[in-house]
Amino acid sequence: MTENNTITSEKFLPHPPAAVWRALTDPTLHARWWAAGDVKPVVGHRFALDMGNFGSQPCEVTAVEDERLLSYRFAEGSLDTTITWTLTPEGEGTRLVLTHAGFDLDSPMGRQAYEGMGRGWPQVLNRLGAVLDEDA
Repeated sequence: MTENNTITSEKFLPHPPAAVWRALTDPTLHARWWAAGDVKPVVGHRFALDMGNFGSQPCEVTAVEDERLLSYRFAEGSLDTTITWTLTPEGEGTRLVLTHAGFDLDSPMGRQAYEGMGRGWPQVLNRLGAVLDEDA
């Protein structure tokens, strides 16, 4: 592939890492800002995210560092990408960096997902911020 097949989006959230971590790993909160699913910060945990019109997407947690990093395979069997959330304390808040990697830009589905999610992730991070603000 000649192009970068990774989306990176970041946002400063005026909330401590513990609150951001909870929003990433608590299924009830997760459903409020992105997608319903039984996400848990346990390596090897398999779950599915309800992506509405895009169907149920199987995932598997691959790395966990409590309140610092959560990584999981996303859409196994179709997109086969990896989503990684990195939390860094910054002042009284948290710098959240999303990395969505592994898109096959040579396939029409992979390219379409890369372009759509590249536009969509900043909006998802804004919704995450709004949910954190509501719960603060």
